Amino acid sequence: MSLTPNYYRDRVCLNVLAGSKQNAVDVYEAAEGHVLVGVLSKSYPDVPSAVADMCDYAGRINNALSIGLGAGDPKQSAMVAELAGQLQPQHVNQVFTGVGASRALLGQSESLVNGLISPTGIPGMVKISTGALSAQQADGIVPIATAIALLKDMGGSSVKFFPMNGLACRDEYVAVAEACARHDFWLEPTGGIDLDNFEEIVRIALEAGVAKVIPHIYSSIIDQASGETRPEDVRTLLATVKRLLA
Repeated sequence: MSLTPNYYRDRVCLNVLAGSKQNAVDVYEAAEGHVLVGVLSKSYPDVPSAVADMCDYAGRINNALSIGLGAGDPKQSAMVAELAGQLQPQHVNQVFTGVGASRALLGQSESLVNGLISPTGIPGMVKISTGALSAQQADGIVPIATAIALLKDMGGSSVKFFPMNGLACRDEYVAVAEACARHDFWLEPTGGIDLDNFEEIVRIALEAGVAKVIPHIYSSIIDQASGETRPEDVRTLLATVKRLLA
């Protein structure tokens, strides 16, 4: 299965959740392949069951699999790292402290591994204490440039900025985007992104000069009755991306 997904040639790649295997296929097709499809590790009781099921997902969508923690849950970090090593997906979501283990278990540099950092209320400063133990201590706050350098040291590919709550921390997001552009690092804005604020969030990153942007759009485009991501909303998001890049 492919380890060279569209995000290597696309400047913007969507990241959405799949509520079922057919839903994964539907959103992959709706995005014309310009998407990473999230499946949450938290949904499985153990590694073997997750490996078997996620492998099936990956086979249906050209390995555009994004292994998720589940709302950034640091308790899932070790499981995600182990799954990454066994499944060799295109994309791995990790807390800040789980990046090194994930890259080591992957054993290659092609798969994208993000590292979760959080807003602090101060533009230019971010919280990196997002691991299982560090999240229980006083906030570890560092300059965004330092966070990016640490992620690079650990083999990370991108910053996952979460939770953004849409544009609630706009000034902080701008600072993160500018730093990612300045230090040639990819950016994954996450949390509270919907059809209304999506365009501005992506535009901010593009105008800052970020090389690759992977916005995560989750609950706002999920049908509450079925639990599945709406393909028509994915088509709308893709149309917005095409317009922004035209």
